[in-house]
Amino acid sequence: MKAWKIIFLIFLIVASVLIIANEPPYHNDRGVIFGTYYNISYKHKENLQGKIESTLLAVDKSLSPFNKKSVITAINNNTGTSADTLFAQVFTLAQQISQKTDGAFDITVAPLVNAWGFGFKQGIKVDSTTVDSLMQYIGYGKVSLTNGKVEKLHPETMLDCSAIAKGFGCDCVAQLFESMGIENYMIEIGGEVVAKGKNDKAKPWSIGISKPTDDASGSHSELQEILHISGKSLATSGNYRNYRYEDGRKLAHTIDPRSGYPVQHSLLSATVIADNCATADAYATAFMVLGLDKALEICNANGLDGYFIYSNNEGNLAVSETDGMKRLHK
Repeated sequence: MKAWKIIFLIFLIVASVLIIANEPPYHNDRGVIFGTYYNISYKHKENLQGKIESTLLAVDKSLSPFNKKSVITAINNNTGTSADTLFAQVFTLAQQISQKTDGAFDITVAPLVNAWGFGFKQGIKVDSTTVDSLMQYIGYGKVSLTNGKVEKLHPETMLDCSAIAKGFGCDCVAQLFESMGIENYMIEIGGEVVAKGKNDKAKPWSIGISKPTDDASGSHSELQEILHISGKSLATSGNYRNYRYEDGRKLAHTIDPRSGYPVQHSLLSATVIADNCATADAYATAFMVLGLDKALEICNANGLDGYFIYSNNEGNLAVSETDGMKRLHK
């Protein structure tokens, strides 16, 4: 081999080693927020967990009904009506999705969720009289946001953004990463996900969909499907982990804001992919209210992809999904 070829080969080897040595590492940060766990992986030269948690705490301070000093708590207690920027974004999006789902998604459902024992206040013994009395305070048309102020037709109306806040938290961390030029990341908060770029194995991110078997502890999760995603947001809603029994009846945590009662139909789990995670989160909840047929109809009308697990006529698990979703696990 000629001397110049040897020198060129050595140069290539040295250059490759230097590039690899200067390649930013992947960080994996975990913690607790919104009453659940977060798991965030990203490629960057330094660890950003402090900035991540500051971002998530800002969302908590705006949207958590469990935080006594949050914006939403003040609105619910009628001790303040001013909405910060984060609350205004979520409120506006929630109202839009309420309109597109005919009220199946509705953040004014809080009094009902609390009454049935799944909210931020202790539940009560619920009967038809209780439901009828609460329904007068329920309805997305009974609240509005005007000049940064939340206006309620009834002081008793309370808001609950739990079905959109985790997704929105993922979006906020994604915005942080984008502002810092980070191109490879996966943000997961309580099962809601934003993924972009590639993982540390230079492949799209693998995200599992749990099989919807009753497991209130969440400790025996079995995967139904694995999706391979990049540049997408995903959220899943189901009643197989958050439920309780009353007088021998199984009560699902998903409350239909149009009837006032826990949902009862064959749809067991709804996974939605959308442009942002807050949207996916809200639609996944709405679909658990609406059921399979209407969920597929709305997906097709709004450019969403969905993966739905339901109980068929024989009582077995079955799957229905959009064409776009099929491409993510093949």
